[in-house]
Amino acid sequence: MPTRLLLMTDTHVPNRARELPEQVWRAVDAADIVIHAGDWVDSVFLDTLIARAERVIGVWGNNDDAELRTRLPEVAHETIAGIRFAVVHQTGNAAGREARCDTAFPETDVLVFGHSHIPWESTTPNGLRLLNPGSPTDRRRQASCTMMTATADAGHLTDLELVPVLRRPA
Repeated sequence: MPTRLLLMTDTHVPNRARELPEQVWRAVDAADIVIHAGDWVDSVFLDTLIARAERVIGVWGNNDDAELRTRLPEVAHETIAGIRFAVVHQTGNAAGREARCDTAFPETDVLVFGHSHIPWESTTPNGLRLLNPGSPTDRRRQASCTMMTATADAGHLTDLELVPVLRRPA
């Protein structure tokens, strides 16, 4: 059965954004599983997302405090619809990322990561798919804030889309 995924990271709520944009909340409502790759910043936001989402898989990031680090793992592993996922906040510099991740995550099909706020999609020589959805709240040097949606179904990741998060009109 197809599983609808929402991938996000680096939300930094409430430090860099008071709340998630409504577009992101609609994506949360439409997803079967929300994957968050760290830098939540506040456990209240974690609780809000858990209460609203059907299911949340998350890890802590470098900006997350001791409470979040006790509640969330540094690395999460989950098989979804026959796909072996891992989630981590940081993978290091872009240069050499594929080789490092191949070594660090040998039993993984898809690695979701964050930290840079820069969307990334690549496949390593060993076939590991690397995905960074960017940030839905802090675009940094990007044209827009972003998140990713995808479908996991019978061992295949399909319908992967980098979704620009639109700002509210002023």
